[in-house]
Amino acid sequence: MLIAPQNSLAAPGLTANLALLRAQIAAAARDAGRNEHCITLLAVSKGHEATQVRAAAAAGLRDFGESYVAEALPKIQALQELGLTWHFIGRIQANKTRPIATHFDWVHGVDRLKVAERLSEQRPFHARPLEVCLQVNIAGDARKGGVEPAQVGALAAAVHALPRLRLRGLMCILPEGRGADENRRSFAALRDLQRQINRPDLGLDTLSMGMSADYRDAIAAGSTLVRIGTSLFGPRS
Repeated sequence: MLIAPQNSLAAPGLTANLALLRAQIAAAARDAGRNEHCITLLAVSKGHEATQVRAAAAAGLRDFGESYVAEALPKIQALQELGLTWHFIGRIQANKTRPIATHFDWVHGVDRLKVAERLSEQRPFHARPLEVCLQVNIAGDARKGGVEPAQVGALAAAVHALPRLRLRGLMCILPEGRGADENRRSFAALRDLQRQINRPDLGLDTLSMGMSADYRDAIAAGSTLVRIGTSLFGPRS
């Protein structure tokens, strides 16, 4: 079902929000002794119109995240001439793997080998390998998806062996309403887990963690990609 965009900002408001957000990301990186250019801003455009994505692209953003296939595909089609990079960040349904494999460049929520196998089988041969991150239930929250930390190493090895995928790293979504210290411990745990399972042949280089409410904590813990929607586009229904 198409999710109707709500309360999207006009281009001037978006531009101001982007400038502020970039400054805050840079400050968080400096505080952590990191280079801000090592952090990718993924603009979460779900619930917002293609015109807003176009405005964000005109302001310099290239990476956009969507959670609903039915909403995303018309945007991807309408904006295809811009050459944007599209990330699927929602929960993956087995019956939706083909359009995801066909139309997206990245998938951030892989937590089952069966899903990874379907994405690999359905990725068009003329396309570059699909970039994927494994979603880890690092906080042990039963309401969130993700593979258990103890199973990540085995899943990573199996996904790495699939021919049409390129395993890039790990991602997580933390429960809402937690304090900064607790968030940082979870983010640091994901960072340490990636270091633990990484091998020269894997070459994992991406930690997809942090959203509008907690991206500063994620950057402090080593995030290389933050998924920001509300702070950039404004609230949605």
